[in-house]
Amino acid sequence: MPNNKETMQAYVCHGPHDYRLENIVRPHAKEDEIIISIGGCGICAGDVKAEHGAAMFWGDDPWIKVPQVAGHEFYGDVVEIGEMMAKKWNVKIGDRITAEQIVPCGECRFCKSGQYWMCEKHDMYGFQTKIADGGMSEFMKLGPRSIIHKIPKSLSKKDCALLEPMACGIHTVRRAEIDLDDIVVIAGAGPLGLCMVQVAHLKTPKKLIVLDMSDERLALAKKLGADLVINPGKENAIEIVKGLTDGYGCDVYIEATGNPIGVKQGLEMVRRLGRFVEFSVFGKETTVDWSVIGDRKELDIRGSHLGPYCYPIAIDLFERNLITAEGIVTHEYPLSKAVEAMEMAASIDSIKVVLVPDDKFNK
Repeated sequence: MPNNKETMQAYVCHGPHDYRLENIVRPHAKEDEIIISIGGCGICAGDVKAEHGAAMFWGDDPWIKVPQVAGHEFYGDVVEIGEMMAKKWNVKIGDRITAEQIVPCGECRFCKSGQYWMCEKHDMYGFQTKIADGGMSEFMKLGPRSIIHKIPKSLSKKDCALLEPMACGIHTVRRAEIDLDDIVVIAGAGPLGLCMVQVAHLKTPKKLIVLDMSDERLALAKKLGADLVINPGKENAIEIVKGLTDGYGCDVYIEATGNPIGVKQGLEMVRRLGRFVEFSVFGKETTVDWSVIGDRKELDIRGSHLGPYCYPIAIDLFERNLITAEGIVTHEYPLSKAVEAMEMAASIDSIKVVLVPDDKFNK
């Protein structure tokens, strides 16, 4: 049943370095809307970089429209639903659902061609005020342009909170077009990298190698399917990979560090005619000798953005226990401690931090 409170707790962005825990008016559903009671909302590296003032979010014409409720890795139970949305998505009160991060306009050339994740308008939950307020709150409104996915109650709460990152990981691995005899390197064993490790492992490449500066994260990567793990802070990763490939380099390099050094390392590590896939959000510009892409190696450089057409796959893989959030979701905080949670998410002591409304924390 709808909650009778007319206010709710939310973590609201007012600008770079200005995120506040506030009580705001809670939303209610119109005919073409759904209201969910949030079960949990993960904190993304992008959220941290946005709060810290990364230029890609806060340029002369800021992409983030404030004030807005942060958070795009959310799930929750339906508490209010308009008839139009109930029919469109076959959803009812009590169903557990999520929505894709992108809120496509439906009118641009990309939306009309089915490439909705590259929507020209590019509204995204957790970044645009009113249109797409996010999930770091007690309740959240999903509008008529939302792409809804039902979640089986058999999925654990941790798995539910990792659906958006896992969908992104699936899309990235698909972009890599991994073959059975490929030597694959995934740089970065953060939440996204560890999702990619599991999906790449299911592709059964000849060898799956993971790089990270944390031995603890590398141990988890090994448990989740990596054949070999390397700490570049302790070993010469480029030399090791080239030694395993007769000096050629890896066939596929997936960059998931968000650090400029990961890009430079990858361009040197990947073989001629290799595939370099970039997923990360960077806090600053990256400078490299661009001639390596064309004149020296004729590389196939591919970007990866969001998780289009991948949420049903992620849900199915979780249901079949082929992937897991265990070990990746390391911390949960009540929403009232959002400031502390963001600090933990920015530290090396966590992998994935999830915010949970206070009345559901530890339940």
